[in-house]
Amino acid sequence: MKKGLVHIYTGDGKGKTTASIGLSVRALGHGFKVAYASFFKKPDSYGYNEISVLRELGATVFTFSEGMPMANPQISKEEYHTSTQQGLAELQKFITTNKTQLLVLDEILIAIKYGYISEEELFEFMDNKPQETELVLTGRGATDAIKSRADYISVLAKEKHPYEKGVNARVGIEF
Repeated sequence: MKKGLVHIYTGDGKGKTTASIGLSVRALGHGFKVAYASFFKKPDSYGYNEISVLRELGATVFTFSEGMPMANPQISKEEYHTSTQQGLAELQKFITTNKTQLLVLDEILIAIKYGYISEEELFEFMDNKPQETELVLTGRGATDAIKSRADYISVLAKEKHPYEKGVNARVGIEF
C-alpha cells in the first residue's frame, strides 16, 4: 500500500471494536505488521480475550490507561490526558520505527467526545503518521471534523439490545 487510509467505526451499536479486530486479523493473515492500542477498555483486566488472540497472531498491543475518569473515578481528567498524550507519542515512534501497516486506536473517539483529549491532538498524530500506515479509529461520537478526514466511515446503530431486557454481557459474545 502506498497510502494508508483512515477508517472510522462509530455509533451506539455493538461491534466497533470487533470490526477493528476483524480487520486486524485479516491484515495479520496477509503478513502485515499490526498494532492495536486501547484508550478506554483495559483488555487484560476485563477479559477481552480477542486481544490475546491478536498478540498470538503477531500484533503488538498497547494499553495506555487504567480506564477513563467517567468509568474510574480514581483517574483524573488530567492523568488520563497525560497518559493519552504519552501513548500517542509512543505510538508515533513505534509505527515509524516498525513500519506498521495497520494501526487501531480503539475507543480514541470516546476520549475526544468527553474532552479528555482534543481533536487537534488526534489530527496532529494523523498528520505525522507514516503515509503508508492504515489507521482505524473506533468509539462513539465521531465528530464531523474527524469524519471529514476519513476514507471509510461505518456507523453501527443499535436497534435492539438484550441489555434492555436485563440480559447482562456474556463471555465470548459481548466480551
